[in-house]
Amino acid sequence: MVYFTYEIVRLLANHPHFGITMMTADRKAGRSIGSVFPHLMAQDLPAMVAIKDADFSDVDAVFCCLPHGTTQEIIKSLPKQLKIVDLSADFRLRNIDEYEEWYGLPHKAPELQKEAVYGLTEVSRDQIRNARLVANPGCYPTSIQLPLVPLIKAGLIELRNIIIDAKSGVSGAGRGAKEANLYTEISEGLHSYGITKHRHVPEIEQGLSDASHSKVTVSFTPHLMPMSRGMQSTIYVEMAPGVTIDDLYQKLLSTYEDEEFVRLLEKGAIPHTRHVRGSNYCFMNVFQDRIPGRAIIISVIDNLVKGASGQALQNLNLMLGFPENIGLNYQPLFP
Repeated sequence: MVYFTYEIVRLLANHPHFGITMMTADRKAGRSIGSVFPHLMAQDLPAMVAIKDADFSDVDAVFCCLPHGTTQEIIKSLPKQLKIVDLSADFRLRNIDEYEEWYGLPHKAPELQKEAVYGLTEVSRDQIRNARLVANPGCYPTSIQLPLVPLIKAGLIELRNIIIDAKSGVSGAGRGAKEANLYTEISEGLHSYGITKHRHVPEIEQGLSDASHSKVTVSFTPHLMPMSRGMQSTIYVEMAPGVTIDDLYQKLLSTYEDEEFVRLLEKGAIPHTRHVRGSNYCFMNVFQDRIPGRAIIISVIDNLVKGASGQALQNLNLMLGFPENIGLNYQPLFP
């Protein structure tokens, strides 16, 4: 979660209405943000404090970037007037039994779970505007649900045999020292993980089931790529009887033609992660498979921005009544 923290600080640097009045930390309490992330040293920010010493009297809203399993009790203890966007997974799953099954811990704030709004901005904008607590989506679920939800709602694709092959930059695995994330383990190769049991599976299936009003089960396999940031989901679907690839394209076009941060590319153009790097954009497109009746959807995001901190800021803008693009007009970095 630590990468999400610094991305929020970076994005807020150009926000005309939001200022950072407090930052909390655990082991690094008492230090400046610049001593932990030197690229932020030019910003004039308060030193980080331990959560137990935090004073929320001058705070209107909170971004919570704590590890999964630690967020629920802390948010439960925060003043009730605060607007909160939680970037952990602790409030994403409505079913608390399902949360315990996938995360191995009992839910510690079931009363707050009933209040939490799942924050996929382009899908749940009206609910987010009126929310106090927003569960910010995971990166993989964001890249997957944005193209699939409109197609499922319109009945254009079958609910069976949805296959998702997704790839992420190594920043998606966090900053902690782990053997599997060492340079020599990741570089010059492809690293599959979480096969059949990745914790984003129930979140993906919850969103797709909501769209279809029936249970949807998917095949999902994530991979780490030897790059710092970026995410691509390649999704294989069966089209409903009588549906053509142009029907899928036109539905995505009509859904997102007025959206600032979700862009359907021209027919035939292939989305690439390098074209959204550092931005809050999701680029997507749909292609006819060689197998009759099947389609291939490609969706790309920056896993740290649209997949986490950018979407979190987009949500807080909505919650506080500001245009949702404020502070998010960074153009992609290329090369």
